[in-house]
Order: sequence, then C-alpha cells, then structure tokens
Amino acid sequence: MKKVLILGGYGNFGNRIATALVKANVAIIIAGRDAKKAASLAENLAKTYPNCSITTAIFDVKTELLTQLQNLNPTVVINTAGPFQNSDYCVAKACIKNSIHYIDLADGRDFVCEISSLNEAAKKSNILVVSGASTVPALSSAVLEKYQNEFSEIDSLIFGISPGQKAHRGLATTKGILTYVGKPLKPCAGSSEVRYGWQDLYKIKYPNLGWRWMANCDIPDLDLLSSRYNIKSIRFSAGMESRLLHFGIWIFSWAVRLGLPLNLSKHAALLLKMSHCFDWLGTADGGMHVVLKGKDKNQKAKTLKWFIVAKNGDGPQIPTIPAIILAKRIIAGEVFPSGAMPCLGMVSLEDYLKELAEFEVTQQVG
Repeated sequence: MKKVLILGGYGNFGNRIATALVKANVAIIIAGRDAKKAASLAENLAKTYPNCSITTAIFDVKTELLTQLQNLNPTVVINTAGPFQNSDYCVAKACIKNSIHYIDLADGRDFVCEISSLNEAAKKSNILVVSGASTVPALSSAVLEKYQNEFSEIDSLIFGISPGQKAHRGLATTKGILTYVGKPLKPCAGSSEVRYGWQDLYKIKYPNLGWRWMANCDIPDLDLLSSRYNIKSIRFSAGMESRLLHFGIWIFSWAVRLGLPLNLSKHAALLLKMSHCFDWLGTADGGMHVVLKGKDKNQKAKTLKWFIVAKNGDGPQIPTIPAIILAKRIIAGEVFPSGAMPCLGMVSLEDYLKELAEFEVTQQVG
C-alpha cells in the first residue's frame, strides 16, 4: 500500500496535511515524539474517515529515522518538523538512501536554496526531493507564473504575509523568525544595502482586512525569484495584526541590532505563549500580498496587485497546500522528473485555489 509519512504529523501544519490526505483517501502515518497527541489525531480522523488507513509512529527523527523508514516503508515523507533555518539535510538524505520521495515545508533561505546540492543523489535513487513546498516559494512562484506574461519586464516585486492575531501560530515558525530578528540579512536582488530582520517598516491595505504593518523577513524567494523571473528588485516582509506585538518585535530587533546579548529563539515558546495574551485585540483573519511593478507589452508602466485573504482561522491552511498537492500526485502515480529542487512553479495558482475551495479563502487581483 502506498502511504505518506508525516513528520510532525499532529503539529500546526502536519495535522492539516493529515486531514486533507485522509479526506482524499490517502493512507497516512502520523509521526512524532508525543504518543498522546498522535493517537488523539488518529482517533479523531478515524471517526470521520473510517475507511482510510491511519497509523501512528512514535520516534525521534534524529536517532531513529533510518530504522523507521525501513520498517514503515512509506512512498512519500512530508517533513513539517521545523524550524529549518539551522537544520541539515539528514531527513532528506535518509529518504534518498531508502528511495523515498521527500517534501518539506521549509522557509529557511539557505536550506531551500541549497537543496539542489542533493540533486545527483536524488536522481540516482530516482526520487523527487522538494524543499519549500509552502507559501514561499511555492505560492509566490505560482502567482508569478500566472501573471508574468502580462509584463515585458518586471522592475520590482514587493510581497508579504500578515497572519491574523487569533490564527494558530506554530512554535517552529516562531523560532524560525526569531533566529534573524535584528540581525543583518543577506542582500537581495536589486540592492546592496544591508537589511535587518524585522526592520524597514511599511504598511499596506488589504481588502476586507484594512491596514497591516510589515517588516523585513528572510526567505528563499529573495534568492530564487529574481533570476527565474528576471526581477530587478525584490522585497519580502511579514507583519503581525496586532500593532502592539508588531512594534514590540521591532523594539526587540533594535535591541539585537545594537548588540544586546539576546537569544530570542531560545525563548520562542515563552514569547509565543505571551503573544496569545493579546489575541483579544485581533481577529482570525490574515492574508498575503504580491505587488508587481514594471512595463506591459506596450512598454507602458504597469502595476499589478494580488491579494489572498483567509478568514476565520483558515490562514494556516495556505502553507500546507503545495505538500498536499504534490503528495497526492505522487501517490496517484504521476511521474515527476527525479532530482532535488526548490518548490518553484510546481503547483499552479488554479490548483492551489482549487485545493483551498472548502475554506474561507479568497483572492483579489487589481
């Protein structure tokens, strides 16, 4: 039987992936170190989808992965167990060794960009290794694939993500962001100036959400999109709905930048818990924006604004979609070129939105 092993399968993103795959009658293995959480999710899913194969596997990825892969023999592994900013490729390499397809939801800049270092090994094992099967760069590149032909040249890309205050925030994502708050980031396309994490504030107005403040974040798109789509300047930011929290992180960024010995990621769990004390100030509504500026086919100035808005806590569904789509296609027997690569242009915007159709998620283009 073909099956998908989900590492971190009961977590913020893992449980959503598990639910979507079971709903599509794909056999899954929910993996992690917490037996109670894994069993709880498996039991709840089995009640709703009694005809689907749902099992659990409790182990430590760092010490038991190779043995577990041999025993469980999955067709695909989906790795949601971040943060990926300081991770190595031990999981991907174990999958390659066992000829198992690998997909992750990484947003670590170097991690995703350098996944191609495993390309030859993946080809020899005749498997697909995909990194960054998440909002960035999978959704951002899907938007560019859709609209790039409306431009003769793209001068700038400004894009970002603003989750709702009440939407579920995972610890791994929080840790990932805190690793670079206030620290110098690598230069991005079209600029040689030094950028710092969670600085260079600006605000943008989302349809049906209003104004949201944004600040610098570090993602693989800053390296990947400029060459693929011939974009001269790229800027990515993220923002909290709560201005109090947004500017609180901004103050922390200045403390780090000025040299105070703060290890914010070490305190991620506490800071995440504290952030929920302010949930009453916000909503469960969030979104993503993409603003493209350049010239149209007649060499006239053109600006295109694309928004996706998720309400009632459905925002965390968005990052899971590429992994869900790719896993379902692999299980269905769709043939992909073997190799290791970032998730660029692998999922169309139409397929992305189709997968989100059951949720309160809408797009707007202007």
